[in-house]
Amino acid sequence: MNLPNKLTLGRIILVPLMVAALLIDFPFNNLVALIIFAAASITDLLDGKIARKQNLVTDFGKFADPLADKILVLATLLCFVQNGYCDCVAVIIVLFREFSVTSIRLIAASSGEVIAANIWGKAKTVSQMIAVIAILVMQFVLDLANDTNLISAQAESIMNSAFGIAGEVLVWISTVFAVISGVIYIVQNRRFISET
Repeated sequence: MNLPNKLTLGRIILVPLMVAALLIDFPFNNLVALIIFAAASITDLLDGKIARKQNLVTDFGKFADPLADKILVLATLLCFVQNGYCDCVAVIIVLFREFSVTSIRLIAASSGEVIAANIWGKAKTVSQMIAVIAILVMQFVLDLANDTNLISAQAESIMNSAFGIAGEVLVWISTVFAVISGVIYIVQNRRFISET
């Protein structure tokens, strides 16, 4: 197995740690989740660059890389819903998009074709990663403010509301990218739907 594929598998392995950091209440768990997510995001940047630069692009990598992104982001978003960091409707829309696109990819794979992610899918992933990192940073700031009592309860409440709104906006922006990329993906690969 080449290095880019190992990085992709490493991203998948980080998912349970990410989930544990988000769902287990311990001091600065959001900071730990942020570090894990950032490390996973860096592997996403590196695996594709290394694969293209060193001519290590494989069918496994074309399929597993976007799948690893989906597993990481969806697991994180579901934890965000559990923790009250984002709206479940946005996550349901993203889940629907991901199942639809993955279904087409599986149909294509059964025909011997591997469909790589397009630029819109990459924009969707980047917007999701930005949203997740921003929300984790804001939650860490709230944790820090709460644990250190540096600001008044009223200021903390205002900050909590502002961060909540900002997080929702970022998640919905990434959801719009998910819908756009999903529609484009389905239109570009509709032949696989019509052949079934």
